[in-house]
Amino acid sequence: MQVWVIIVLDMKSITKELTFNTKKMREFINITGEVNAVLRESGIREGLCLVNAMHITASVFINDDESGLHQDFETWLEKLAPHEPVSFYRHNGAEINADAHLKRQIMGREVVVAVTEGKLHFGPWEQIFYGEFDGGRRKRVLIKIIGE
Repeated sequence: MQVWVIIVLDMKSITKELTFNTKKMREFINITGEVNAVLRESGIREGLCLVNAMHITASVFINDDESGLHQDFETWLEKLAPHEPVSFYRHNGAEINADAHLKRQIMGREVVVAVTEGKLHFGPWEQIFYGEFDGGRRKRVLIKIIGE
């Protein structure tokens, strides 16, 4: 049997929120710069960074920042969970956003990125995105970084 002993010295954390009021119903916004700014502010060199959408019709995900890919996401998501006809969904009533809930489920709620030597430890081309599927109202994204 292996036994691991982890000693954490000088653990720090920082919590920040971003807010969004998008102009369109559906948008993909690169938030990598904002997350990097919080990481720099934290002074954390080694740890983990959680970025999470704080609304049930929005998403946070990691992928490439390429406009063709973003259009492909939009087309693919609309095929999987089309907005129209809204009568197709049982959720729709006071709001007509059932498709936005499903799109969020597909794209995910949050990401966790390792922090190594004071930087987000990404693979090639990776960026962090906020995905909006039911825009036109205030939404939040939580950034929580822990480490030393």
